Amino acid sequence: MPQRPKRLTPSSGPLDLFGSEVRRYRQLAELSLAQFADKIPFAASTIGEIERGETSCDRVFAEECDRVLDTRDALAHLHDGLFDGRSAAFPDHFARWPDYEQKAETLRSYEPLVIYGLLQTPSYAEVLLYGDQQAVQGRIDRQAILNRDEPPPPRLLYILPERVLRSRVGTAQVMYEQLYRLADAISPRLSVQVIPDGAPHPGNTGAFVIASLPGNLRTAYTACEPRGRILDGLSDVDQLHERFADISTYALPAEMSAALIREIADDVWKP
Repeated sequence: MPQRPKRLTPSSGPLDLFGSEVRRYRQLAELSLAQFADKIPFAASTIGEIERGETSCDRVFAEECDRVLDTRDALAHLHDGLFDGRSAAFPDHFARWPDYEQKAETLRSYEPLVIYGLLQTPSYAEVLLYGDQQAVQGRIDRQAILNRDEPPPPRLLYILPERVLRSRVGTAQVMYEQLYRLADAISPRLSVQVIPDGAPHPGNTGAFVIASLPGNLRTAYTACEPRGRILDGLSDVDQLHERFADISTYALPAEMSAALIREIADDVWKP
């Protein structure tokens, strides 16, 4: 039985936008997926995944689509605009992760060393990224998912140790603004929980983020040496999910965490 076309929301991310345009041009050409696959060196299943925004593609795919659909390089140009900048903004091992963030219904993040990227101020990010403006802008652009209207922003559950709040990144002013930004971000859809100093917990194996996706799917990103990696194996992600649940039992509730964050900002970092 043919799969029902997924309703795409182009504003939700570059994969949906690119996929929606491929589908639109294919339908204008009155080609089925099978007919289209006969004309380009890509399987119908692959084309379908790209059209549904479920996977990325290289520029060759866009070029082949333009050739067959007579779109005057429209898709290759769109591909360049959507994806070329990522090589400068993100390292290779991370480049696909923003697509998962865009699609996530819930994000669970544990970060033991620095403030989580989606909640960093530009000044804080600039210090961590050694002034690389493209990388800083890429990080700030990712934060737009937390303020979008459609689709609804993902729910974010973030846990960090208290020592992160006391570890200097940049100037005291940078830290003061960052901590107040963190406390002010807390809402019914965005939880920040702090593990108090001295509390033993099972979170000493590194940072990770779990993205819960539509269709009861989950994937994760782990920050490990020498480079991070994306995990989609069920057992790996389940282990991280259990670890996150374990870590959360050692953390203060969000309201108490907000009070502690502001207290540290005023006592330690207020210029």
